[in-house]
Amino acid sequence: MALKNVIGIDHAVVMVRDLDKAAENYRQLGFTLSPRGTHSAHMGTGNYTIMFDPDYMELLGVLAPTEHNAPARAFVERQGEGIERVAFTAIDSAAGAEEIRARGLTPIGPTDFERPVTLPDGTVSAAKFRTFMWPTAEAPGGARIFACQHKTRETVWIPELMRHANAAKRISEVLIATPEPAKDAAHLARLIDREPKAEADGAVTVPSGGGRAAFVYLTLDQLGKRYPGVPLAGLSERGGAALVLASGDLAATEKALGSAGVRSGAAIVVPPARANGTLLAFIA
Repeated sequence: MALKNVIGIDHAVVMVRDLDKAAENYRQLGFTLSPRGTHSAHMGTGNYTIMFDPDYMELLGVLAPTEHNAPARAFVERQGEGIERVAFTAIDSAAGAEEIRARGLTPIGPTDFERPVTLPDGTVSAAKFRTFMWPTAEAPGGARIFACQHKTRETVWIPELMRHANAAKRISEVLIATPEPAKDAAHLARLIDREPKAEADGAVTVPSGGGRAAFVYLTLDQLGKRYPGVPLAGLSERGGAALVLASGDLAATEKALGSAGVRSGAAIVVPPARANGTLLAFIA
């Protein structure tokens, strides 16, 4: 029975060491970034968002150590920058937390927090969220999962921030590296009530629901075969490895990426060493 209060992928969180430096790097890759946000004090983090439709990417950095951000700090110390967790859209975080509690899992949260937002007309508002996390140990393939209820969508999905020089439109797939794709895909499928599907190359796909991006679990070797000629230096053999992004215009993508982009089959790919530990594959 599918979770009623949790629908597909909302955003992917890329942990970075130096938030402002990472933001400048992504601007040079042709992304439009939101103004820097600072989360509530107990979170101890700041972010920049890269907005698509219906999803987005989040560059997240630790500004002050807190109990809440201890797992994120441990991730960076253990394996460096990269996709540390993936969020689903929550219709109702409190109800969603109770749904997973009924399945024998102890949720973390729900937690309310906000960050100030400067709108395009110069006025300051707030982006408000209520999130809950699956238990920290429940991280299929090494990537944590959580659900995010947007209480103020209008201060997050701002049209001016959704147009990118590199023509990125949305996330198509989130690729998780693991030595055991079938096992980790089955783990996620149990947590979110979805059916895994084996691919011809040995990877395993798990739909996230709601017509959103899918999870793909695969080995680093399988990832390398999907994107020949792309150096994978900077990726761990276990954890969030790549985002496949749908482009509205691959010629514009190629132009915006410049020397950072590598042609690989039908995709234009930014190697992880050029994108803060995350391989970015742009497809038509």
